[in-house]
Amino acid sequence: MISVLLSRLVLLVFGTLYPAYASYKTVKTKNVRDYVKWMMYWIVFAVYTFVEIFADIFVAFWFPFYYELKIFFVLWLMCPATRGSTYIFRKLINPQLSKHEALIDSYIASLWEQGYDVARKIGAQGVDYLIEVFLELLRK
Repeated sequence: MISVLLSRLVLLVFGTLYPAYASYKTVKTKNVRDYVKWMMYWIVFAVYTFVEIFADIFVAFWFPFYYELKIFFVLWLMCPATRGSTYIFRKLINPQLSKHEALIDSYIASLWEQGYDVARKIGAQGVDYLIEVFLELLRK
């Protein structure tokens, strides 16, 4: 129980808050090298967060020291001396995204189109409903 709470605290402070502040400082200084470093970190951290949701459900119960390993992993990712996020990005994430980039882009474009159509239909239904309610109020 303590390791669960400690891992949440460490992940919040060292996985999110410190990198966010460092990213803020990078934006202020406009250092391109730091931009790239922190962008790689946020991409890796986003993938880690996605994987973590499922790992917490399926792995945490039977894997000893799971939460302690999560703490060390996040510290390794963000630590400038280890350059963990750069390593993960260059060795794992970038090759996979590069290989599937066109397919991912087409899926995203398709979802945007479908989302626009759904929003338009819902908006039209909402306007029709409001007109109906307004006319009903006028009749009374």
